Amino acid sequence: MNAFTHSGNAPTNATQAKERLYSQLSGSLTRLTRAMARTTDLCEQLQLDLHAMRAFAGLDAAKLMTVAAKLNLDDEEEEKEGGQGQ
Repeated sequence: MNAFTHSGNAPTNATQAKERLYSQLSGSLTRLTRAMARTTDLCEQLQLDLHAMRAFAGLDAAKLMTVAAKLNLDDEEEEKEGGQGQ
């Protein structure tokens, strides 16, 4: 007698375990695909945000340099006027 009896086409425990593991793998790959798509979307949004921050920082730096240049001109004019009065 054979210790491993098969009853026709009925799935064995090993086959059922294999199918269960493949099903889990399929679910995991589906979740991974969704997570990667979400990560891609977030990276694209981050890229847009960084570009906007660069533009803002550039404009802010230009304003700061304009004000600093104006203040330097005002200081130079005050020094000239102060030196002439003495």
